Amino acid sequence: MTLRLGDIVASLAGDFDARLVGDPDILIQRLAPLESAGPSELSFLSHIKYQSKLGQSSAACVVVGPQVEQVATLRGACIVVGDPYLYFARITQLWKMRHQLADAARIHPSAFIDPSAKLAQDVSVGAFACIGAHSILEAGVHVGEHGVIGRDVFVGANTRLAARVTMADGCVIGARCIVHPGAVIGADGFGFAPHEGAWVKIEQLGAVRIGHDVEIGANTCIDRGALQDTVIEDGVKLDNLIQIGHNVHIGRHTALAGCVGVAGSATIGAHCTVGGGAVVLGHLSLADHVHVSAASVVTRSIRKPGHYTGLFPIDDNANWEKNAATLKQLHGLRERLKVLEQTTDIASRKNPEKS
Repeated sequence: MTLRLGDIVASLAGDFDARLVGDPDILIQRLAPLESAGPSELSFLSHIKYQSKLGQSSAACVVVGPQVEQVATLRGACIVVGDPYLYFARITQLWKMRHQLADAARIHPSAFIDPSAKLAQDVSVGAFACIGAHSILEAGVHVGEHGVIGRDVFVGANTRLAARVTMADGCVIGARCIVHPGAVIGADGFGFAPHEGAWVKIEQLGAVRIGHDVEIGANTCIDRGALQDTVIEDGVKLDNLIQIGHNVHIGRHTALAGCVGVAGSATIGAHCTVGGGAVVLGHLSLADHVHVSAASVVTRSIRKPGHYTGLFPIDDNANWEKNAATLKQLHGLRERLKVLEQTTDIASRKNPEKS
């Protein structure tokens, strides 16, 4: 399958002020990285510091910024636009839309749908999926194979739930969301009361409310609230294998990378990013526009926007053990330093001429 280069530019003309330099009749068969793109493939250059790769590329066309237009045109066809990375992202969406086979709006014979559930006419439900009582699935919704939709669930228009996605009772997800295989939305939060050496379960009576245009990665788990709902606002992006605890609130357009853990009742603001493997402890708050480095542990609330890091740099094991041993002594060294400062201060007051 191919797309004509001029048609690609024309399709995005309403959203971008882009200019094609070269033959609009070039046929593009594939999108590819700059290093490996061939004579029938389209690629992009996201940053000026990589412009040395342009001359080595065999791509049919490259999306570039105005700063490298001259170098790009010497190489061959190019699309010049202010934000090449964003433009290429939109090209990928266009490519998938033009080439992906649409799901047939059908209910597989093996699927179970409770008679009280309400499904729009063009909903598709895969094999062995289950739709619970009084749930509502709006137009264009897709439920993948072995998907489970509990009781009283609401799924917004054009949301796609991949294979083995579970949405537990009472949960809500908005329009145009994507949930990847194995995600679980609305499992019980981790709530227990200690009693005589044992644990007594605290029933989790809230739900999960997810906004519009949210993407949730494979095997990510979002726990239902204990009393109030766990909330994921519009535009949030969650990577694979993320754990969101009960009563967490994540603001709009925040992105969390793989293996992040957010403990119960934490609040993360809007437009934040949290790097892979990082942890946010419970009941903490992160302001809007806070960016947390990978593998960091957030142990206090962060009230001001900025980039925060909390990790011990990697080293060879022998040096790491020495540094770790030194860290264990810091408190004692601090106390000794305080005593020394006090002693010095007393001595200087007794003998001011020697101070």
